[in-house]
Amino acid sequence: MYHGIAASAGVGIGHIVLLREAVIEYDKDKSVDVEAELERFEKELEVFTTNTMQVAEDVRERIGDKEAEIIEGQVMIISDPTLKTEVEAAIKSGKCAEQAMEEVCDTFIQMFSVIEDEMMRQRASDIHDIKTRFLKQLIGIHDVDISKVPAGTILVARDLTPSMTAGIVKENVVGIITEVGGVTSHSAILARALEIPAVLSIENCTTNLRDSGQAIVDGDKGIVITDPKKEQVEEYEERYKKHQQEKRDLLAFQGMKTKTADGIAVELFGNIGTPKEAQTVVESGGEGVGLFRTEFLFMDKSSLPSEEEQFESYKEAVIAMNGKPIIIRTLDIGGDKEIPYLEIQKEDNPFLGYRAIRYCLDRPEIYRAQLRALLRASAFGDIRIMVPLVTCMEEIRSVKELLKKYMQELDAEGIAYNPNIQIGVMIETPAASIIADLLAKEVDFFSIGTNDLTQYTMAVDRGNAKVAALYSTYQPAVLRSIRTIIQAAKAEGIMVGMCGEAASDRRLIPLLLAFGLDEFSVSSSAILATRKAISEISLDKAKEIAEKALQLTTEREVFEYLSQNMQ
Repeated sequence: MYHGIAASAGVGIGHIVLLREAVIEYDKDKSVDVEAELERFEKELEVFTTNTMQVAEDVRERIGDKEAEIIEGQVMIISDPTLKTEVEAAIKSGKCAEQAMEEVCDTFIQMFSVIEDEMMRQRASDIHDIKTRFLKQLIGIHDVDISKVPAGTILVARDLTPSMTAGIVKENVVGIITEVGGVTSHSAILARALEIPAVLSIENCTTNLRDSGQAIVDGDKGIVITDPKKEQVEEYEERYKKHQQEKRDLLAFQGMKTKTADGIAVELFGNIGTPKEAQTVVESGGEGVGLFRTEFLFMDKSSLPSEEEQFESYKEAVIAMNGKPIIIRTLDIGGDKEIPYLEIQKEDNPFLGYRAIRYCLDRPEIYRAQLRALLRASAFGDIRIMVPLVTCMEEIRSVKELLKKYMQELDAEGIAYNPNIQIGVMIETPAASIIADLLAKEVDFFSIGTNDLTQYTMAVDRGNAKVAALYSTYQPAVLRSIRTIIQAAKAEGIMVGMCGEAASDRRLIPLLLAFGLDEFSVSSSAILATRKAISEISLDKAKEIAEKALQLTTEREVFEYLSQNMQ
């Protein structure tokens, strides 16, 4: 039995098909005709772009717009003037197109790989996929045709890249296993979109697992069973039937209000990273957007997005919500999140350094463009502004003063906006938790970011394997902090939501309801399952569970107790 990350729910029983990475070899010492090599690079770039767009269209037809955008994102990356110029410069220095492409891509891969944020590290995976595909194209290596794998296939690969996913015939693949990737990686996103069970980050799985061997993929528990016994197969066949029925049952929650078993209403929102994903939230039954991560508008470009460009993006998202609220987080960048054109210096302790609101208040020309764009877009719907990494009152008051100033500018220019736009803070530091009662008097809403709140509260680097076990929302210290934040918001009568991973955790839902959480913001794919989980518990029962959980003294005790109550 192998243990990994449960990235896409469900169970699959089938036979393994190993997708081994091809060995890419070329002569790095050969002399080149610079002009001919530049022409060759341009020609192959055009072919690569055309082929990738064709793949994206195929994905759009078979899977959906959101997944097609992942593929299209690779075209944006390889067409980026910075990358293209650096490859051309390397060729002009006497290197062949293969070596130039490999070295430039490796530089970008290294840059993104050191970033702690899983979604930022995904850029490294994208560029690795681009590099591998482009080198194979230059050399003339042809990939295994995944579309030809037989029914009942379990795919095993180092990483499930977007280009691989494009060839998957959903009816033939019953499971996915990879050596790398997390719950927010493209592998996980695409597996969930295809509704294929997936277990990721099983070390050396491409070496240890046997081609053609029978296996069971348990995407609920994050385990893989090889050469299963007859009784194990029978057990999982029953689980498969039950899981299929549960999926059908979830459809009954489409379009319903989110309520507890005894009729207490809460709001269920979705998290997005691009304007187009807002439509996915609506289609998935979301009642609003609880987190729009605006940094991706900055990361997918080679220069700062203008006020006009940002305005159009925010406007697109708010119009897609058709009157439903959309909480937009201002730029959360800096420190560990490198964007070359921003020229942010490396720091020894990036998570304790120059990032988020600290960076924005220090770069008023950048922040002005974003805040003005948000204000202008608020004329088209219910936009709410959320400020990340707040640790003191001075920061939020400074933001409010800037908004007041930019409103006066827009008044003078005759540009419409919502003068009553709500402003809130993302509570994700112990400092903000401790002064939550003060912050609640200053803002219109809270949103709890449990990912960073857990990391900062436990003083743990979740990327450090030696201490990563301490990174758990089930820690009593974290749960008490969450309760304190919610109590402070309720005392002042402001809305309090949660946009971290914990919001969709079935084990934690009773506690969050008991504490008084108003709004749960989850991934689009988790909306219906979260609505169902909320509907199955009464507030009285939730309070009973919470009271007991808060008396427990260790993370393990809390986890086991909440797991028992989830059954």
